[in-house]
Amino acid sequence: MALRCIVLFAASTIAEALEASVLAHSHATAQSGAALSVALEKRVTQAVTQMELEGSSLSGRRNGIVHKTAYFGKVSIGSPQQSFSVVFDTGSGNLLVPADDCKSEACLVHDRFLQSKSDGVKEVSCDGTPPAEGDEPPHDEVTITFGTGEIWGRCLQDDVCVGNVCERGSFIAATYESRNPFKTFAFDGVLGLGLTSMSQGVDFNFMHRMSNRRSLRQSIFSVFLSDSDSERSVVTFGQVKHEHLASDLYWVDVARDSGYWEVQIEDITLDNQNMDLCPNCYVAVDTGTSELAGPSDVMDKLAEKLNVLVDCSNYDSLPKLGFILDGHILNLEPHDYVDKDGSRCDVSLMPLDVPPPKGPLFVFGIPFLQKFYTVYDEANRQIGFGVAKHEHVDAAKSKALLVDIGSKSARVTRASEIEASSS
Repeated sequence: MALRCIVLFAASTIAEALEASVLAHSHATAQSGAALSVALEKRVTQAVTQMELEGSSLSGRRNGIVHKTAYFGKVSIGSPQQSFSVVFDTGSGNLLVPADDCKSEACLVHDRFLQSKSDGVKEVSCDGTPPAEGDEPPHDEVTITFGTGEIWGRCLQDDVCVGNVCERGSFIAATYESRNPFKTFAFDGVLGLGLTSMSQGVDFNFMHRMSNRRSLRQSIFSVFLSDSDSERSVVTFGQVKHEHLASDLYWVDVARDSGYWEVQIEDITLDNQNMDLCPNCYVAVDTGTSELAGPSDVMDKLAEKLNVLVDCSNYDSLPKLGFILDGHILNLEPHDYVDKDGSRCDVSLMPLDVPPPKGPLFVFGIPFLQKFYTVYDEANRQIGFGVAKHEHVDAAKSKALLVDIGSKSARVTRASEIEASSS
């Protein structure tokens, strides 16, 4: 949990909150299996980065302005419902919002959960032990450490709603939030969508609850992130949305039981050529991180090979940056890994040194997720990858970014099959 929090908040200054529109079935329909979509607002901010290499043309390790992108949606907690803006985060495992008795500066600038105003709220154990009828409330707290701060919180159980689909579940109400970094964030909290071992217990894990109670049509959720202001970003629960795919969808098993949606990459490529930079490394697919991140030694070597010049003079000749997953190369274009601000270019690759046994670890953040549509299958512990279909990009050009070099398992879902299974 602490590792994930470092990834989420040390990576960037995350942007503003949102207005979310929701398409959902009613709660009664949900019991027979619902599919619902939460529309997200995209916000972009600037942050100053301070890198290390001096006197080098490699802009990825120099001071500069970096653009950070974030996506947020709405959840409701309690009865009657109280609304909160949250990041739908595949890199953490709990729902976390500020508590009404939190007097920290960071809490006071956000919406707080009014515990006394909810009819069905109940205190529960933070170790995930199920509450027993007639037992005294546990009155315990949990501490979660982030990269530049921490929160303390008590554990509660109440109705949690995404759209009109509601289930009773456990969450963390923060009683303390450190000023840095939380006061600067306009969103209220985080809805963790990681696997169950990332959560305080199974009742804290949103997807596990929804799947176990058969609230969703399928035990999956999918993520489409726009790369323009004209498209709607969306998180969909219970369904694959084939209209967001420019290619077939292929599946990769979750590599380890770390709690992350984590897969194994075989190597990194430049223009489809193996670089032998990180054979058999692991990567976490993370909607809560605004950059691509990886081990500092690998990022240094990669920055050297990319040779992105600060003055952008070689921008048009930069290679595609690819990652090999299960016999496929998933390619990013220069605008995905370079932050171009006028006549200045900076490589958007963040050093992240995660110690063993969880590291070394890469993180596929928002630049990757804007390029590829991803589907998260909780029941079968696998992730589906397909090229995202953007309205302003030629479909044939997009499809070419996913290169099949000989799949090991050939678990490919065709567009026609997706449409049939979603109808």
